[in-house]
Amino acid sequence: MAPPPAAVYNNAPYSAPAASGAYGAPTGGTATYGTPTYGAPARPIAQQPPAQQQPTQPIRRVGFDQPIEGQQPAAAAQPAAQPVSSQPAPAAQPAPAAPAGTASSTPPSTVPAEVLAGQTANEHPLAPAIRWAREGYNNLDKLQDYSCTLVKRERINGELGEHEYMFVKVRHRPFSVYMYFLGPARVKGQEAMYVQGQNEGSLLAHGNGVKHRMIGTVSLKPTSNLAMSGQRYPITEMGMRRLLERLIEVGANDMKYGECNVNWIQGAKVSNRLCTCIQVVHPVPRRNFIFHLARIYVDDEMQIPIRYEAYDWPARAGDPPQLTEEYTFLNVKVNNGFTDADFSTDNPAYGFK
Repeated sequence: MAPPPAAVYNNAPYSAPAASGAYGAPTGGTATYGTPTYGAPARPIAQQPPAQQQPTQPIRRVGFDQPIEGQQPAAAAQPAAQPVSSQPAPAAQPAPAAPAGTASSTPPSTVPAEVLAGQTANEHPLAPAIRWAREGYNNLDKLQDYSCTLVKRERINGELGEHEYMFVKVRHRPFSVYMYFLGPARVKGQEAMYVQGQNEGSLLAHGNGVKHRMIGTVSLKPTSNLAMSGQRYPITEMGMRRLLERLIEVGANDMKYGECNVNWIQGAKVSNRLCTCIQVVHPVPRRNFIFHLARIYVDDEMQIPIRYEAYDWPARAGDPPQLTEEYTFLNVKVNNGFTDADFSTDNPAYGFK
């Protein structure tokens, strides 16, 4: 069963506004599609004409309501025994479904008042978003740990993979990650673990099925070819805190240039969590920019990012943007009191051997 696409606007793929008759091409620029060539480098922000305001659009709910193929919704996909920390195992997570229901009205596209604090005249459209991201990073950094179900989908070597589901534990100090793969079937039961400053900088992992029985646990450098097979980022980049770090870094670079539309959409939903969606659009392919369209969904209650999706420019004029990566953090539980046992291969609840 091929998973449907992520959130779309008005039951149709997103289309950037035309600036001068061409698809998103401002005066003096040429939109070139595909990978061979790009338009001229974006001009510094001081030389840019005022950016067009992105039209207000309703964002449909991002839903995860169907079972993983071959897995019953009630089945427990966690390790058989409980971790030493007695962290309760989450229920098996369903696979992504088509966004459930339509938006009844257009959510307000306004910058929250708290983000406007410190705003200066003629500042870059990204400035409020970066201020909010930095505040969110500080809030995340204060957390001891969290657990969640991570749903990810990535384009690797031009091929868009299927959704993968994993139960994840993250501890911030020392940075530690434990992952148990819930699905699909080809990865179900795999585990991986990384603790900063241990195992000579290597991660520990094991496969499933026959590979697990024959090979057992292996030690891999996080950026080795084997560890990076089918992955856009190493395990050392895992988690919401590092996601915000990357977004701040990218945003700081993008603020040097114009050709950037930022839209704040309140009332968006990820699963059943109410969110504010920050959408950033670079209408024209430029070497300066690493994405065409990006959306980050910030949980209104917890004030942490629980979903990120990014798209490349269309391969041809008139085509929809191409999804490059999406990450959704479900069932987030913070400050669980994880101990070293939660990040040890000796934990009897885990399958390392």
